[in-house]
Amino acid sequence: MTHDKRPSVATHPSLFNRTVLVTGGGRGIGRSFALALAAEGARVAICGRDANTLAATAEQLKEKGARAVLGVTGDVSQPDDCSRIVDRVAQTFGGLEVLVNNAGLGMRVVNEAFTTQPIPFWQADRQAWRSIIDANVLGPFYMSHTAAPLMVAAGFGRLINVSTSPVTMVRRGYSPYGPSKSALEAMTRVWAQDLAGTGVTANAILPGGATDTDLIPGSGPGRRGSDGQLLPVTIMDSALLWLASDASSGINGRRVVGKLWDPTLPFDEAAEKAMPPQQELPSIL
Repeated sequence: MTHDKRPSVATHPSLFNRTVLVTGGGRGIGRSFALALAAEGARVAICGRDANTLAATAEQLKEKGARAVLGVTGDVSQPDDCSRIVDRVAQTFGGLEVLVNNAGLGMRVVNEAFTTQPIPFWQADRQAWRSIIDANVLGPFYMSHTAAPLMVAAGFGRLINVSTSPVTMVRRGYSPYGPSKSALEAMTRVWAQDLAGTGVTANAILPGGATDTDLIPGSGPGRRGSDGQLLPVTIMDSALLWLASDASSGINGRRVVGKLWDPTLPFDEAAEKAMPPQQELPSIL
């Protein structure tokens, strides 16, 4: 389905007709990203493992104003699926300009009660542990490995990786989720250098705290993260739109904190507040 009408109010006009693929776009943060992009008139592709969830979200994207919508089932931890997903998007829309690596697994896979009853790493199930690494580290690599050549050939592209707060990377009982995100940020930094001068950028985006998604156990008003109140699922939308747009040109190898983004400020000022200073030689220990 394709719409010809531009949105009546667009925050970033450069996103109109831009092709964006959001992994894990059927629910949670990915769904929120996709809806925000649809409202800007982007051509939005979403992928995930559940066809019914993708179909339901795709209908919402059409209603929201997406220029065009595509849902593709697949598992980002499987390299063949990643190649197939990217190829399908590129064939359908004639290319791929923005890849949002959002899909991933959280600590509930290893320990359902990880926020209140953390377990040491040696008690974790090995296969569950590996599944998080496969989804959170290898998944973004497989997707970007397929998408980056298309972007480099076109002379334009955005790789946007969804990360987490530094405290989560090293929090007791958060292995391997925390380490998987520190690996993703290191990869983002390296990719940014590899891509320098190509017209393609690689950046990381993070909420700035635990977010109200199904990665957090429990339900109801008393549901909380390790640091307290949960952030809304829309917390990164404004920063994501900026990173995907022409307004972020020249920003490469940076991390943007959604909670720190002030939508009332001009883009440059909001970005400056939301981007911590880049460390020349970052260190976890």
